[in-house]
Amino acid sequence: MALSVHICGQVWGYLARYSHAVAESVTIDDVDRGLVHALKVDGRVPFSAVAEVLGVSEHTIARRYRRLRGNGVLRVVGTANGLRLGYRSWTIRIRCTPDAAVPIAAALARRTDTYWIHVLSGGTEISCNCQPSSADQLLIENLPRRRGVLGVSAHELLPGSFHPPRWGAIEHLGAEQRARLRRPEPDLLTEQVVLEAPDHRMLDGLRADGRATYAELVRATGWSQSTVARRLDHLRRTGVLTFDVEIPPAALGYRVEARLWMAVQPAALVATAESLAGHREVSFVAVTTGPTNLVAQVICHDSLDLYRYLTEEVAGLPGVNSVETAPVLHTVKGFHSRGPAE
Repeated sequence: MALSVHICGQVWGYLARYSHAVAESVTIDDVDRGLVHALKVDGRVPFSAVAEVLGVSEHTIARRYRRLRGNGVLRVVGTANGLRLGYRSWTIRIRCTPDAAVPIAAALARRTDTYWIHVLSGGTEISCNCQPSSADQLLIENLPRRRGVLGVSAHELLPGSFHPPRWGAIEHLGAEQRARLRRPEPDLLTEQVVLEAPDHRMLDGLRADGRATYAELVRATGWSQSTVARRLDHLRRTGVLTFDVEIPPAALGYRVEARLWMAVQPAALVATAESLAGHREVSFVAVTTGPTNLVAQVICHDSLDLYRYLTEEVAGLPGVNSVETAPVLHTVKGFHSRGPAE
C-alpha cells in the first residue's frame, strides 16, 4: 500500500508540474484575454458576439478557443447552484499526514458533489468544497475513519455569501464591452426549481463541457432541440445553472495561491467580505460557520506579492481578529470538473 501511494504521489507531482509547464508555455495575447473575459461574462456567448466586441473575425475567436481548450488551458464549466435546489454548500478542512493527502484527495475528487479540491500547507492539509444532497452526509461521516486523517472541520457556506464576479487578472474588457455580452440577471425570487432526470443528464453534459452543442445535449437528454434550448434558458433565468471559466493562474503569470481563513468581528463581517470581493487578488470569498467566519482564495504573482497583499491589503481591513494563511501546493479538482482518473 505504501508503494502504491508513493507511486501515485510521484505521478501526481509530475502531472502538476506538467500542467503548470503547459500553462506557462502557452502564449496568451490580448485577443485570448478578451476571449477568456468574455466567457467569464457569459460562458455560452456566441463567438460571433465576442468577435464583434473584440474587432476580429468569428473564425479567429473559434480558432483561439479550440487552441486554448485543446492545450488544457481553458475550460468552460456548467455548474448547478445547489442553494436553488435546496442543497447546502460546505467547505471542508482535512488535516492529514503527508502520505495520506494524495489518496484522500483522489477519493474526494471522484465524487460528483465535490469541487475546488486543493492540497495545502506542504501536503498536510486538504481543502474541499462540497455540495451534497440533504440525505448524503457520507463525506463528513467517513473521513475521520480513514488512515492518516488527523482532524476534520466542516464550515457551511452561508446564503448571502460573496462570490466575486471576477478574478481581477482575467479582466480585460471595458464596461461597455461587458454590457454587450452580459445576459439579464437571473430571477432569484422564483420558487425552488425541481429537476427532472433529463435535467440531471443535461447538467452532467454541461459540467463536462459548458459549451456542449444543442445536438450533444439532445443526445444526452432525449429531448428535442427546442425543449433543450427552452429548459437550458429556464435553468439559467432561475439561477440554477451558471457557467464558470477554469484557467490555470500560471497561464496568466500568477504562480502563488493561498486559502485565507479569517476570524472577523460580526459587526464588520459584511463590510470585510465586500472589501475582499473587490480585491484584484481574490477569486473567491464566502461567509462561513465555525471558529473562523470568512474564507477567501487569493492568487498572486509570487510569494513576495502574497506577502505584500497580506501585510498591506488584508492588514488594513477593520474588524479582522486573525488570519490563517494556507499556501496551495496544487489543485486536484476545479469547479465541478472531473478529478483524477480512477
